[in-house]
Amino acid sequence: MLRSFCKEKVTEAGCDEAGRGCLAGPVFAAAVILPEDYSHPVLNDSKKLNEKARYSLRDEIEQHALAYAVALVNNEDIDIFNILRASIMAMHKALDNLKIRPQHLIIDGNRFYRYKNIPNKCIVKGDGKYFSIAAASVLAKTYRDDFMKKIHHEYPNYRWNENKGYPTRYHQEAIRKYGITKYHRKSFNLYNDQLSFDFKKPIC
Repeated sequence: MLRSFCKEKVTEAGCDEAGRGCLAGPVFAAAVILPEDYSHPVLNDSKKLNEKARYSLRDEIEQHALAYAVALVNNEDIDIFNILRASIMAMHKALDNLKIRPQHLIIDGNRFYRYKNIPNKCIVKGDGKYFSIAAASVLAKTYRDDFMKKIHHEYPNYRWNENKGYPTRYHQEAIRKYGITKYHRKSFNLYNDQLSFDFKKPIC
């Protein structure tokens, strides 16, 4: 069972991101404020859940959260700022959109930039320890998956409806065969044996 809160008697928001390791698409982040006594028998790190469970839990989270927000930073800004900064920027954007101002933040991982002088705590594997971070991981993951399924119709050759932009063998082979799209992260190593990359082959 995950824990309901990290710090007692404050309004606490959990934050997480999805899509850091992808070759294409934005990075998404979510911020979630749950009731202090919230618990759920299934809610956990989104990576430990199947797709059906994640979408079912998304409905549950959105119905019961005191506040939640989801935001993204696109692949072009990832290339400019790097993926770590872009992930934290997406978390900040999600926090900006919360209807309730939190008094404490708990962040999945070990890196974060202070947000508006609100105290925060980074927690490695926090999405498997606290309900609010797990909820944020579910929202970030499902909203990002929806985005990748949508842009799959623009570029079906890459099967983003299946791999969601992650570096599967098929995705890497499609990059070799068809080149890159406007959604690919040019600053990433787009296939394992890459020694150099021809940026003259974008698909616009």
